[in-house]
Amino acid sequence: VQLVESGGGLVQAGGSLRLSCAVSGGTLSSYTMGWFRQPPGKEREFVAASHWSGGPAYYADSVKGRFTISRDNAKNTVYLQMGGLKPEDTAVYYCAADPYGLASPHEHEYNSWGQGTQVTVSS
Repeated sequence: VQLVESGGGLVQAGGSLRLSCAVSGGTLSSYTMGWFRQPPGKEREFVAASHWSGGPAYYADSVKGRFTISRDNAKNTVYLQMGGLKPEDTAVYYCAADPYGLASPHEHEYNSWGQGTQVTVSS
């Protein structure tokens, strides 16, 4: 499956952005989808995951209550709605796919990755 992220950009602190991840070469409803991010100079970290069955989403504590992951299976697209953005949210954001997987926070569970989209939050 191929993944292409979009929607990144420059935003002021407190603002909002919606990232999209378009899925091709597979059916979204068969995949657990995750969002990860890599801040400058740091390791990649988990952000959010959406189980393939449509069960409850799973979030990192750092984004809980501010970010929402959602999916539109008809459009084969996953979204990450980000609100209350902070400078520490600045990172390259990646989507990832795991066929019929758990909504895992662990990178190695996901076998397909997008190229990433840059999000920069200014103070």
